[in-house]
Amino acid sequence: MRNHEAAAAAMHRVFISGKVQNCGFRDFLVRRASELHVAGWVRNLRDGRVEMLVAGEPSAIEALLEAARQGPPRARVDQVETQPAEERLPKAFTKRFTA
Repeated sequence: MRNHEAAAAAMHRVFISGKVQNCGFRDFLVRRASELHVAGWVRNLRDGRVEMLVAGEPSAIEALLEAARQGPPRARVDQVETQPAEERLPKAFTKRFTA
């Protein structure tokens, strides 16, 4: 993301529920985020959900959220909750360890 794009960027924390672990969900989101040129991270939570922080252009974030609602073939998404976030702007989109 270039400096002049930062002002237009948005950031959201996302919680995804359903059958979203042990199905390639994080790798799926990392690939899609790379295609959309958004930054952030994704990780499994011990309660069975997936958590994601995503930053970028609002249209790119919406496209990633739509991908999260569908998930990879072996996933079943029951709910996607989003909330605005304010954190240090990540430089890339990465997969993190379980929290």
